[in-house]
Amino acid sequence: MTIESPADVATLADRLADVWVELEDHLARVPVLQRLEEGTVTLHDYERLLFNLRQQVVDGSPWISRAASNFDIAHFELRAAAIKHAEEEHRDYLMLERDYVAIGGSLEELRAGRKNLGSEALSGYMFTYADRPNPVGLLGAMFIIEGLGAQRAAGWAKRFQEVLGLADSQVHFMRYHEVADGGHTGDLEAILTSGIIGEDDADEIVRCAQVVARLYALQLEELDR
Repeated sequence: MTIESPADVATLADRLADVWVELEDHLARVPVLQRLEEGTVTLHDYERLLFNLRQQVVDGSPWISRAASNFDIAHFELRAAAIKHAEEEHRDYLMLERDYVAIGGSLEELRAGRKNLGSEALSGYMFTYADRPNPVGLLGAMFIIEGLGAQRAAGWAKRFQEVLGLADSQVHFMRYHEVADGGHTGDLEAILTSGIIGEDDADEIVRCAQVVARLYALQLEELDR
């Protein structure tokens, strides 16, 4: 993922680009994604992927809302952006549930599921960080999460369809996020290049991006654990 940015924030853009490269390296070693790339992925793999993602996706809007509540008036632009983002995402998990049922999964089983080891770590980190005063570093988390939706989700959906013969109605969650998260990454880039990010904030953004990148890959590695 790249960020178009002026010279005065080029260092932040470069540092985030390095984090993205590390994430891509981790994703390349995730077993279910390897099988997807090789064409050996099964419908059960896809079902378990949706099952595991749902348990973390349902937490997305709540941690964004919590972060919004902890921005003071001096960070009004970030608070407003977080409120808007939370409102846009609070029904996302319902799309995922429909995809799960469309491939034969049980909605009752899905809603009774628990987070895997990586999802527990990721959600715990996000809620803890969101409780900080002015949690600007979460822009790094958004860089990773929204970047995955914009850059990778549609490709995964297309590949699942190619290998498994799935209909569009069975991969709607992933396809939707190519467009929705593309818009979110545009909003994020506008903030990161606006000049409101100080040096200390930049360090926090990069650190948060590093942690979230590792934990997101971990939840894909730890399916059903």
